[in-house]
Amino acid sequence: MSEALRAWNIDVEKASELFMAKNKDVKTNAMRILDSMKIGYETKTYECKDFVDGIQIADLLGLPHEIVYKTLVAQGASKQYFVFVIPIEAELDMKKAAKSVGEKSVAMLHVKDINAVTGYIRGGCTAIGMKKQYVTRIDASAQTLASMIVSGGKLGVQLRLAPDDLRAACQGEFDDIIRR
Repeated sequence: MSEALRAWNIDVEKASELFMAKNKDVKTNAMRILDSMKIGYETKTYECKDFVDGIQIADLLGLPHEIVYKTLVAQGASKQYFVFVIPIEAELDMKKAAKSVGEKSVAMLHVKDINAVTGYIRGGCTAIGMKKQYVTRIDASAQTLASMIVSGGKLGVQLRLAPDDLRAACQGEFDDIIRR
């Protein structure tokens, strides 16, 4: 290949650098943490410039809704932040969530505050690798799955991993936190 590039008067080293830069897999903070912990995961990517909800993403990727989870951030009466990972079709039960983290009540974090609190943007928020380590609860339904899908920490990136691996990576606990 280098002979062909030289024949066209193309700098082989520069062409190689450009090729490598364009084909290098982009690693998110969540992926770096999983790699450092030697936790296996699979990446699923898709084109996305703006926020799209989890159901649309699951449909786009042809994934069963039951294995795709969303990450929500709430603030307790104590003003502490909490992270909840629940199925995309489920609704967080605020009373169960509050009880699970030892709070009187919790309220969803306003969208405009997500980046400042987590370091992630709406639609790219994951429980792995937030700015600070927040108390995290993963809905108990995840324990019945062989693997689950969560955001990879960036719009257009999803991660498939075992529920216990997610729990370990985000130092979370399983609990019943959704409305039934």
